[in-house]
Amino acid sequence: MRKVIATEKAPAAIGPYAQANVIGNLVFTSGQLGIVPETGDLAEGLEAQTRQALDNLKHILEEAGSSLEKTIKTTCFMDDMNDFAAMNAIYAEYFNEDFPSRSAVQVAALPKGGLFEIEAIAYIE
Repeated sequence: MRKVIATEKAPAAIGPYAQANVIGNLVFTSGQLGIVPETGDLAEGLEAQTRQALDNLKHILEEAGSSLEKTIKTTCFMDDMNDFAAMNAIYAEYFNEDFPSRSAVQVAALPKGGLFEIEAIAYIE
């Protein structure tokens, strides 16, 4: 059975999708931009957007009964791969041991003019 996850600690979906879905003991999140939940605006700059997107992801996983530590796969989307080192340094602050598998790709554009987006698959014990 599928359970839809929604938390006010992360931005509401800006389209016809859920923040996350739980199937069995797996959590599948939608992509999280660096949107500040209280304002609905993007944080300023790549570093701030990366931190905000990771905070949003953290809150969604926690609402689902999981955590960043239980993340098994992430996909990172960036508008400029030249920013990879800066993103990677911040990413390493959030995932600092037993790293999840990860893909990182440059895309032509992200919603709302975002600079970084992340989606994840995590488990629930």
